Amino acid sequence: MQKIQSLFQRNYDTDRLVRDELVPGAEWVRAGEGVATRKWDGTSCLVRGKQLFKRYDAKKGRTPPPGFEAAQEPDPVTGHHPGWIPVDDSPGDAYHREAWARAGAALPDGTYELIGPKVQGNPDGVAEHQLIRHGESLLEDTPRDFGGLKTYLEARPEMEGIVWHHPDGRMVKIKRKDFFKTARR
Repeated sequence: MQKIQSLFQRNYDTDRLVRDELVPGAEWVRAGEGVATRKWDGTSCLVRGKQLFKRYDAKKGRTPPPGFEAAQEPDPVTGHHPGWIPVDDSPGDAYHREAWARAGAALPDGTYELIGPKVQGNPDGVAEHQLIRHGESLLEDTPRDFGGLKTYLEARPEMEGIVWHHPDGRMVKIKRKDFFKTARR
């Protein structure tokens, strides 16, 4: 899964929060194109050919493990190189396997978010490990302007953020923590 572009420019030199200035290429969101979906706070997975893969970032200087499949070229600035590795029987993949078994290992190909009691501190408060398909949790009432989005996310501390999906495949995101120094709970 490629890194998703942010909606607003970030103040990298000061507080690292976003400001009311669109990132070039994200104008379509403000223009009302695409649909808004909930961004879940877990870890990204890929289902392909009845096999589960987990996200792996081969950061600068890190040698990818066997089976690594790049999702994009390395970022020349940050060195991030996201990709996928197969979920296996190692102890570190236990929660992936649990969610996969719960789904009956019959999910359609696509990307998912693994959430659950032992993932990212379980900010969503779910009782069991599960795979949520990206783009399926539609948000009907989402504003598209800076002030409206800040107010919307402030009123919803349970949400990590929003991802807009354009019909042509483009995606743009905004996270709650982009607006606030203390993001959730």
